Amino acid sequence: MSAQPIHQRQTRVPKTIGGISNALRGARRAQFFAELLEAQQGPELDGVLNAWWGRAMLDTDPDRDWIRSAAENGSLSTTSMEEITRRRQEHATQ
Repeated sequence: MSAQPIHQRQTRVPKTIGGISNALRGARRAQFFAELLEAQQGPELDGVLNAWWGRAMLDTDPDRDWIRSAAENGSLSTTSMEEITRRRQEHATQ
């Protein structure tokens, strides 16, 4: 019997230097490497990887163009922090 989770999430971008750099293009990839090469090992390097992984995930989002367009024209739906908290509390009690 295996103790693996039932639902395993696959990410579009592995949270590795190679995964991040493969997802970035052109100037963004160059900027990533410039910041990476200057970062000290430890929290500073972790911060660079975390920030750029987030950017890489956004860059590879299949809905990226639609989301950007909706945000620019004001039609992107939003949710308040209060609504998120309420939904989480409801989900926790179910």
